[in-house]
Amino acid sequence: MQSPSRRALYIGVTSDIEKRVFQHKNHLLKGYSADNNTTRLVLLESYSDMRTAISREKQLKAWRRGKKEGLITRTNPEWRDLAEDWGKKMHIDAKGRMWSLLEE
Repeated sequence: MQSPSRRALYIGVTSDIEKRVFQHKNHLLKGYSADNNTTRLVLLESYSDMRTAISREKQLKAWRRGKKEGLITRTNPEWRDLAEDWGKKMHIDAKGRMWSLLEE
């Protein structure tokens, strides 16, 4: 995830990417992501098991910023938001449950 200014990058792992992106875009979780407005999904990697995903997350977090930017640029040269339209019809209730809102 990246801030609109490109100043901040956030690397994380999740088993529910749509819910996690929704949380980022709506600032539902406190911490680095909300503080730095990381609301744009600019890179997405998928793994078959969580152990491999966590290992890759740690690897990426250890990289210098330039190397991270190079990876993003190679896979998404325009740094466009890959999840620009995600979550437009979603709602999270007071208990943190995510619901899809249907068009009428």
